[in-house]
Amino acid sequence: MGIEIERKFLPSSDAWRAAAHKTVAMAQGYLNDIAMVDSGAMQASVRVRIEGDAAFLNIKSRELGARRQEFEYPIPVADAQALLALCVGGKIEKIRHYVQHQHHLWEVDEFFGDNAGLVVAEIELSSVDETFAKPDWAGAEATHAQRYYNLALASRAYSQWCDDERQARDLNQGH
Repeated sequence: MGIEIERKFLPSSDAWRAAAHKTVAMAQGYLNDIAMVDSGAMQASVRVRIEGDAAFLNIKSRELGARRQEFEYPIPVADAQALLALCVGGKIEKIRHYVQHQHHLWEVDEFFGDNAGLVVAEIELSSVDETFAKPDWAGAEATHAQRYYNLALASRAYSQWCDDERQARDLNQGH
């Protein structure tokens, strides 16, 4: 069983761009929606992603926070394209920028389409209490704010958020 321990941050500047050493275009969608997961009807999100010239089927448990079960399997790109056509909600389009910072790899997702204007930085850790150096550009933590999860963005895109949600004043309340 795979375990993902990930923390999310909202970049406070574009300073990460100068440190990015690799970028990959991604398109992804979900075979279930956030309502199914939130209601408990499903205990996991099921995602299909095309990442450059590779494709994956991903299943994540529904826990909110930094630690979740995660299973990921490579699939043919043609299968992923067919599955994307079956997805519910909106398609997530983004460019992932890879940024090395003091012994950790940060993934900075720059969203497009209905989520244009949103940028989220993530760091994967080996344990929940692992210490790491937070870059100056990392900004406010959004790990516990469900609306920043890709599954939530597929159901309710950033373009539909009100001004208060975009100001991110309530990040510790799980909205």
